[in-house]
Amino acid sequence: MRALGPSVPVSDALANPNLAVYDAQGALVAANDNWRNVQEAEIMATHLSPASDLEPAIVLTLAPGPYTAIVSGSNATTGVALAEIYALE
Repeated sequence: MRALGPSVPVSDALANPNLAVYDAQGALVAANDNWRNVQEAEIMATHLSPASDLEPAIVLTLAPGPYTAIVSGSNATTGVALAEIYALE
């Protein structure tokens, strides 16, 4: 999963997005602010690293079931973001 903000080519792009993933009970499964801070090697190995260091990404293996991914702005900022979820093999 990744959330793009600064690399989205629109004038009101979210400058510093955060990404959080929750399970069906509302428990936090994983969260990331800047993709290089956590799991950098795993994310680079996917060849889907975000273009900006300010964009979050998470590599997860999830059990079957419903999950919610939430993209928000650091310090309650707003703007346009693109959330992407990939199935990796």
